[in-house]
Amino acid sequence: MKLLSTTILSFILLLATGCSSLNGTKVKEPFSGKKFTSNARYFRAVGKGMSTNDNIASSKAEVEAHKDLAQQVTTNIKVVSDAYVQDVQGEHVNQAIERFESLAREITNTTIGDLRKIGEKKYLKDNGDYSVFVAYEIKKAAMFRFLKKKAKADSKIDNLARTQIINMCDSEIDRLESLE
Repeated sequence: MKLLSTTILSFILLLATGCSSLNGTKVKEPFSGKKFTSNARYFRAVGKGMSTNDNIASSKAEVEAHKDLAQQVTTNIKVVSDAYVQDVQGEHVNQAIERFESLAREITNTTIGDLRKIGEKKYLKDNGDYSVFVAYEIKKAAMFRFLKKKAKADSKIDNLARTQIINMCDSEIDRLESLE
């Protein structure tokens, strides 16, 4: 009986210690708090890059952060344009929406207006590799102002579609500024 109790106890201890190490140790990375996540007023993104060269690690981190921001902006543009379609009807609305989304893709593929770096941390590991963390943010209202400016300057958009894009941007800017 004693042997059976010892075996069961050993098995439970082995199971308990084995399960706790499966997940590993929790690590708090830089820029991981609430201050660095997107909210109603800001798009925010954090990138992490690792390399034996510090410049390459920095570039990887920036690319990752920019990609995350671009995805957030694109998703937000889709939501705004879908809401606009539900509010406004007309034959030129679909053309305006397509151009609006296309304009948003062009902007996120080239320049994201009013982008601010809100943090950067660089670490040198024991093995000689660099780990770089960067955090960026862009004010949502500023992004829509930038979109509006691009729409006004785009010669490929006809006047009706341009007006609808500007109205879409204005209503979203008003909504975002009312949150402040």
